[in-house]
Amino acid sequence: MYKIALVALLAGQASLLPRPPQPDFVLYNGNVITVDASFLVTEALAIAGDRFLAVGNSDQMRAIAGPATRLIDLKGRSVIPGLMDNHLHGAGGGPGVDLSRARSLADVAAALAMRVKTLQPGDVILSNSDWHEAQLKEQRLPLRDDLDRIAPDNPVILVRGGHEYIMNSAALARSNITDKTDVPPGGRITRYADGRLNGELVDTARALVRLPPAIRTPNDQLAARVADYKKLNAAGLTTVRHPGVSIDDYRMLQGIQKRGQLTMRLNVLMSNAINMDATAPTLLQSGIEMGEGDEWLRVGGVKLAVDGGFEGGLMRDPYEEPWGENRTFRGLQTIDTERYVAVVREFNRQDWRVATHAVGDAAIDLVLNAYEKANAEQSIVGQRWSIEHAFIGRADHLPRMKALGVAISAQNHLYLAGPSLVKYWGATRAGITTPVKMYLDAGLPVSSGTDAPVVPYPPLWTIYHFMTRDTIAGGVLGADQRISREQALRLATINNAWLMMEERTKGSIEPGKFADLVVLNEDPLTCPEPRLRDAQVIMTMVGGKIVYQR
Repeated sequence: MYKIALVALLAGQASLLPRPPQPDFVLYNGNVITVDASFLVTEALAIAGDRFLAVGNSDQMRAIAGPATRLIDLKGRSVIPGLMDNHLHGAGGGPGVDLSRARSLADVAAALAMRVKTLQPGDVILSNSDWHEAQLKEQRLPLRDDLDRIAPDNPVILVRGGHEYIMNSAALARSNITDKTDVPPGGRITRYADGRLNGELVDTARALVRLPPAIRTPNDQLAARVADYKKLNAAGLTTVRHPGVSIDDYRMLQGIQKRGQLTMRLNVLMSNAINMDATAPTLLQSGIEMGEGDEWLRVGGVKLAVDGGFEGGLMRDPYEEPWGENRTFRGLQTIDTERYVAVVREFNRQDWRVATHAVGDAAIDLVLNAYEKANAEQSIVGQRWSIEHAFIGRADHLPRMKALGVAISAQNHLYLAGPSLVKYWGATRAGITTPVKMYLDAGLPVSSGTDAPVVPYPPLWTIYHFMTRDTIAGGVLGADQRISREQALRLATINNAWLMMEERTKGSIEPGKFADLVVLNEDPLTCPEPRLRDAQVIMTMVGGKIVYQR
């Protein structure tokens, strides 16, 4: 109605139709990229309350401003819809040793040695998780012997992404992990060439590790989460989809919302806490309903997982040597097939949307088999079930995905981990890791994110990577999977809104949608690619409120 009324007003026929409300904001003299169906690029926009009121040229938007309207001269800067991340655990950081800026093993040693100086012998040293060996000059992990030289008297546990711990001798002893420790199904305890444990524990083997108790109070955790969201706002994020949220964490998020402290829209995939002595998922007994919530906090489904990460993706073909262990290692399956299928079918019967972590091609096979069995009982088509990551998609997956209406939740892991994936899987598989163009060409719905803190959270890095296929330390991998700037912007905005079934209310700059936007100092459609990656976020708005201003 407002759009029609505005057109009439500008034509000099204001008396025939209701006058639109006075805008609270008019942003003008800019480069407004709407990311609507026609991908309109214009100069200005108006906001009333928490919604976009109108878009047009600067004269049109200024003409509808009232005495109380705040006028913002963009001075040629660009405006895009608020950016979204389809798979973000957290912003990273925290009280552990920060290795995110380390670029060599010497840097890692210096950061750990500095922490040792502040502790007593026997105190546990824990790292933050937002780092990867591919960022290091040596392109390898710091292992047990390395850590023993740095901290012989303190247990050291390096948390690497979401799938791996690396420990020194003191930490292994603290958890009673020895050469004779049984490896749990779906896990891996790796060794040096001479047979000694090298301190690396992967996926389910991490359950053997005794971590130090959390020292933060519930209020501290809540405050840290609020601070995280402000950090993400500063990077241009206005919505994140949290994968694997526990019931307790969900209740904490509800508490933040009740306090009016949310500056970020949240779509949560609940964690599937399965009873060890029963097949019924406890989530279905919690009272939490699929889809409950509002535009600020909504339950978007349940997250499952079938394989490992970089070092444990389940593959049809063996890993490269020496990781292939004489051509026998094909990755890790982290849940029994029958149990996974049973859980998927049960969630479908209860009308829950399912999202499954699957990295390797064999893992995607497993997921599609389960989804097809669930679909045979009750259609999942149109329900926007997803595969999270889908690193190694194959041509034979595409028709099966399309028939089920499966969405691809893609992330830019390759940008950080490219050189390591070449070592694990070979150059050919690394080059097709996250084949976004292949998925788009097949007509599949694809959205983008980061998996932070497994990889860094800046959303502009994601857009840059999918446009260029460049990596931090390994050059361009899989140049044939590059996509256009327009496609990359859609992945980070309207396609994410579609994944969350909220494309009618957000994801583009259109009258009636929530006024979520980002102001950049660069034009993402024309600036040199590295300048887009490093562009400054000048302002972020969520629901017509400024949540970050540079």
